[in-house]
Amino acid sequence: MVYRIFVEKKKELAHEAHALLAELKNLLGIKGLTGVRVINRYDVENITEDVFLKARVSVFSEPQLDLTSAELDARGGIVFAVEYLPGQFDQRADSAAQCIQIMSCKDRPTVRSAKVYVLEGDVSEDELAAIK
Repeated sequence: MVYRIFVEKKKELAHEAHALLAELKNLLGIKGLTGVRVINRYDVENITEDVFLKARVSVFSEPQLDLTSAELDARGGIVFAVEYLPGQFDQRADSAAQCIQIMSCKDRPTVRSAKVYVLEGDVSEDELAAIK
């Protein structure tokens, strides 16, 4: 079974998202953009549900800093994701797999990660292409 989790920094701690919003507005001149959310998505397989539930709060997120969810809440924004191609090295996924292996004392699970971007505001097709 594949377990999926979405992890997002709490709004006041989302420095990466705030910096990206400023860059898109200032460098690309996208004035209609009102917000950017950056969410890490993890897909994990070859583990038990118990191990996944433990990893949710110890490997994939820090409960005091992050919000986790099993489903993506895009709130009407424009959504796209960026992930590594097969064969490319994914440091985030590899580190998560190693941590889960150490925590569970079992075989290393398969972990894939992606960055999900949610753009809020009025963004045209041309502006979206420039952002991507």
